[in-house]
Amino acid sequence: MNFAQDKGGSSRLTGFGLVVLVHVLIIGALASGLATKVKEAIKGPIDVKVVEEKVKPPPPPEKVVPPPPDIKAPPPPFVPPPEVVVTAPPPINTPAPTVSTTPPPVTDFKPTPPPAAPAPPAPPRTGPMKAVGNCTKMGKPEMPALNWSGQASYKATFTVKGGRVTEVQFTTIRGANDRKAERAMKNAIQSALTETYECPGDLLLEQEFVFSMD
Repeated sequence: MNFAQDKGGSSRLTGFGLVVLVHVLIIGALASGLATKVKEAIKGPIDVKVVEEKVKPPPPPEKVVPPPPDIKAPPPPFVPPPEVVVTAPPPINTPAPTVSTTPPPVTDFKPTPPPAAPAPPAPPRTGPMKAVGNCTKMGKPEMPALNWSGQASYKATFTVKGGRVTEVQFTTIRGANDRKAERAMKNAIQSALTETYECPGDLLLEQEFVFSMD
């Protein structure tokens, strides 16, 4: 037997075992230390924060404006200027002005008379107008049957409205000297005016009536 080889082999095994033991101890120490740190970390409160990431909106796309087309106006057509022929006018023989030595006749200045003033307008008629010419229809009064003879005349002033006689007033020019005969004559005149006279418009008229009985 070779004891030298046996000693060398056992020493190698011993060294290898020591190396393995050292590694095991180191690994165990590391594991125990990490476990302690993990426990301490688990005991404390855990704050969880959510951080929102701000996303910037994309920039708007740039508008690309195409350049304006280069349009050149066509050159104007060449038009030659017209030929203008200027001819000098013939000389005009103007006679020399004749100077008259005779003085102009002296005329007497007469002022124009002012125009005549217009005649003043006629004043408006305020009194009654004649029935003749203003009435289109005029009847004669009937002569009443009276035991009376002579001549009597009356002037009737009457108002016309709407073409008809509405009011009559009498003025005695020559009386009949008989009240009954005078009343009958005035009634005959009033009947003729209100029943037979037609005068268009609104007027104030007058008419004279004469009665004559033999």
